[in-house]
Amino acid sequence: MKAKQRITDAFVHIMLGVLSIVWILPIIYIIITSFRGESGSYKTYILPKEWTLDNYIKLFTETSSMIDFPRWFMNTLIIAIVSTILSAFFVVCVAYCMSRLRFKMRKPFMNITMILGMFPGFMSMIAVYYILKGLGFLESGVLKQVALVLVYSGGAGMGFYIAKGFFDTIPKSIDEAAYIDGATKWDTMIHIILPLSKPIITYTLLTSFMGPWVDYIFAKIIMGNDTKYYTIAIGLWSMLEKEYIEFYYTQFFAGCVLISIPISILFLCTQKYYVEGVSGAVKG
Repeated sequence: MKAKQRITDAFVHIMLGVLSIVWILPIIYIIITSFRGESGSYKTYILPKEWTLDNYIKLFTETSSMIDFPRWFMNTLIIAIVSTILSAFFVVCVAYCMSRLRFKMRKPFMNITMILGMFPGFMSMIAVYYILKGLGFLESGVLKQVALVLVYSGGAGMGFYIAKGFFDTIPKSIDEAAYIDGATKWDTMIHIILPLSKPIITYTLLTSFMGPWVDYIFAKIIMGNDTKYYTIAIGLWSMLEKEYIEFYYTQFFAGCVLISIPISILFLCTQKYYVEGVSGAVKG
């Protein structure tokens, strides 16, 4: 039995090693290509013959009406930050209500939300597009950015299940003690529950930030050809269009590296709370 267990463990470790290599190879390729000095898209070799930092420098210095990486970066950052704040607020409020309050339609609401969550979001994109168009949100670039914020944050409350699971792990006796002292439900949530819920709030903020930061499909539908107000995902993809790819191919990879830095920093700084938030939700 011990021999079989050792063989099984060795097989599992080998498989994990192979999978990790397969997972990390594209990342290595992106980083290497971002430092490649030779222009053009297709090369018969992987390692650059000339290493350079010009691809990163040109992203911020060589801008035009069609390619403007700094502006795209700021557009995305603003949209992501505002959407994150609103989304986190909606998720926490809905999760707290589902965890602490009892009302007639509570269970049906949770069941309906779970069923709707099984459908991919892009199924409603065309309907949402025409609703926004009818409301006049597609008349200008600024309004399009507001529309993106509304869409990203509007449906965030439906993702309350993980936060609810974490709130369920907090003893309700704490709430009861606060009510006895004269606190309202709002006071209890703000001054007692939220300070105890830093892990799940951090998890919610991180996941809410990642959606707008990397989204391409819906942002492209809303923005159309208004390049001045593109998000970073649309802008980078436009670098791979046939009229630009030979000039911006290596800069595209440099941009990919740059946009991964904020997410990586956020995850590294909040990794402890992220794990605690997920584990607490699972226990709940």
